[in-house]
Amino acid sequence: MEDKRMKKFAIISTIVFGLATVSCDSYLDINEDPNSPAESNMTTSIMLPAAEMNLAGSYGDFARIAGGYFGQYYSQTYGTSNYLDFSQFKMSATRSSGFYRQLNQRALKNLQTVRSLAEQNEEWGSYLAATTLRAFIYQVLVDAYGEVPYTEALDVSNATPKYDDGATVYAGILAELDEALSKVSDGDQVATNFLLPGKTAAEWIKLANALKLKMLTRESGVTDVNAEIAALVNENNFPAGDVAWQGCWSNESGAMSPFYAEEFATNWGSTQINVVANIAIIGTMKQSGYTDGRLAAFFEPNADGEYTGGISGSNFSTSSSYKSTYWCRPVASYDMPVYLITRSEVEFFIAEYYAKNNNSAQAQAHYNAAIEASFATAGVDGAAQAIAKFPYNQGEWQKSIGISKWIALAGVNTFEGWCEARRLDFPAFGDVTGSDMYNEKDDSSYKPELYVPGTFYTPIKVEDKVGASHLLERWIYAESSSARNSNTPKFPGNTSPVFWGK
Repeated sequence: MEDKRMKKFAIISTIVFGLATVSCDSYLDINEDPNSPAESNMTTSIMLPAAEMNLAGSYGDFARIAGGYFGQYYSQTYGTSNYLDFSQFKMSATRSSGFYRQLNQRALKNLQTVRSLAEQNEEWGSYLAATTLRAFIYQVLVDAYGEVPYTEALDVSNATPKYDDGATVYAGILAELDEALSKVSDGDQVATNFLLPGKTAAEWIKLANALKLKMLTRESGVTDVNAEIAALVNENNFPAGDVAWQGCWSNESGAMSPFYAEEFATNWGSTQINVVANIAIIGTMKQSGYTDGRLAAFFEPNADGEYTGGISGSNFSTSSSYKSTYWCRPVASYDMPVYLITRSEVEFFIAEYYAKNNNSAQAQAHYNAAIEASFATAGVDGAAQAIAKFPYNQGEWQKSIGISKWIALAGVNTFEGWCEARRLDFPAFGDVTGSDMYNEKDDSSYKPELYVPGTFYTPIKVEDKVGASHLLERWIYAESSSARNSNTPKFPGNTSPVFWGK
């Protein structure tokens, strides 16, 4: 089953999906493979959509699944084991190899071509778009692995590029963004793309600013970038809403939103259920006397109309009571968006800036705005109740922002939720463990009532290299890179934070 699913993932990630918009249709009219077109046909409008689909297919599926388990949004359903290792905070060198290869050998190389063509033709809008997506990919790689080839990467003559430390990569891609921004004007045209179709460079400038804000905030704990963040916040030129690949998926094989295609569609002959809700997120969003309005937008109720969550580290395989129909599943559809960044995240980052500068009034205002934006993304009411349940506290700003951001990202972007939990150290680990809540040898031992809302817990059979009361801090270097690269550094360990978490 695993081989079949990984094959499906590879297919989804490498093809360019049949889409419904005019820009998609014009792109798909070409006869050559967009990942390897004839040299005479290479244009920015051919190569940029190909790079986007390489990115969206991998980030919207593998990163979402892994982040969902590592951030205790997801648990493994009854009797299956596809992601039980993730549930126990394990990542092998082979598990992420397809993800790593797809981003490096496909997306980044296609974006390199776009940047080169755009620079030659002085297409500065397209140059910024490609640079922005390139920066985003490197941010994701650093946040996952810690160290990746960057300064010597993508050189076909160099089979063993050196790995750069995360701080070097972040500094490099921030400089790349600044260089691209210095060349572009609001009205510059942008090549055919699916992320911001039909928009001029003005919207890509806002997106680049939002990514800069995120990266600067992530590294703000280890280097002084307060002035740079202040300049962005004062300029306030960020996207007004969410930025996502949406409206470009269709209900056909190979054209569905990637997470749905991987875990929900039956077009590939599989009806296996793997991903279900975790008690941590369910127990936080539904407490005594409180139900978060976003719960139904993020998770389906079970067959009995109830919201239930499994325990990390177990698949309840010996249970006679907790079958697959007992568990909640994430809300998913063939046309679900793949979010690159949301307005809620931007507001949380701005709130953090003001919190660090002891401006509690502005921090609270943007914190509240972040929660309101999250509810707007979910399309539900209840923001005021959530703000009242989780009010901003300047004296514990990391806890306030950490927990509320973790909730907001539950149905949107679990990879980013895992990243922010590692950085802010919230949710924190409570005293209750997975083994306290469920004993795999005793069917009657499931006690979700022991879970303390707003906390993490140690999974059952947690990876021994992670241990109790720790998140997995990084992924081991992907075999698709390390197996052939003698310059791969020694792995620093599962609980060694990436550079911004130290």
